[in-house]
Amino acid sequence: MKLKIYQVDAFAAHTFEGNPAAVCPLDHWLTDDLMQLIAAENNLSETAFFVPVGDRFSIRWFTPVTEVDLCGHATLASAFVLFECEGYREKKIRFDSRSGELAVSRSGDLLVLDFPAQVPVPCAIPGEITAAFGVQPVECLRAADLIVILEDETVLRAMSPDIEQLKAVDSRGIIASAASAEYDFVARFFGPNVGIDEDPVTGSAYTQLVPYWSAKTGKTKFHAKQVSERGGELTCEQVGDRVLIGGRAVKFLEGTIEVSETLVP
Repeated sequence: MKLKIYQVDAFAAHTFEGNPAAVCPLDHWLTDDLMQLIAAENNLSETAFFVPVGDRFSIRWFTPVTEVDLCGHATLASAFVLFECEGYREKKIRFDSRSGELAVSRSGDLLVLDFPAQVPVPCAIPGEITAAFGVQPVECLRAADLIVILEDETVLRAMSPDIEQLKAVDSRGIIASAASAEYDFVARFFGPNVGIDEDPVTGSAYTQLVPYWSAKTGKTKFHAKQVSERGGELTCEQVGDRVLIGGRAVKFLEGTIEVSETLVP
């Protein structure tokens, strides 16, 4: 059986920037095991699969080792594929997911994610965090991920965390963030417990960071950057209990997956 596949650099203006995601449009769901095998074979931080349901789409995301409840960059990549490659003509795409309804629309040359906000709450700083980062955070909070606020942007950019120490933290991922001279804030994301040592750009992290920085600064609109090796820029806005996250995307690859009929339901 042959399946379409695209690879898209999300939150990127050019190829080789941002966060690469694989996108597989389907007309019906494959088995969970087969989708996990495809994601492992792709070996990207996420592979998105979507299926049309009426005038909407149902979407799921897999890392190389597990399914996740929410992924921003692979949703952006999926919307790009629908708009630019699959002939979708409406102004807004609505996805149904394990995290509820998600929407993506165009705003100029940006694609804008409309995601539920995840307001973080203060928590104790795990000892593994201080050991892994080699620096004492000024704050620690928890939502879907553990959020670690650092005092110095320079330290955030330069640090090389001990990934084994981070694996001991009970969290999907660890977000490190700091205020920035050039941007409103910068961030990095580490997810060794879901098979991603460091993610290049993590859309879902900003559903947690925007409520934090909005409460901290009184602002609702932000220009942020994820300062990974590849890097990626995002525009963000807090709107009630939603967060709007804007970015660009670029197609890198379009092809075909061939899988044995015995693996297909």
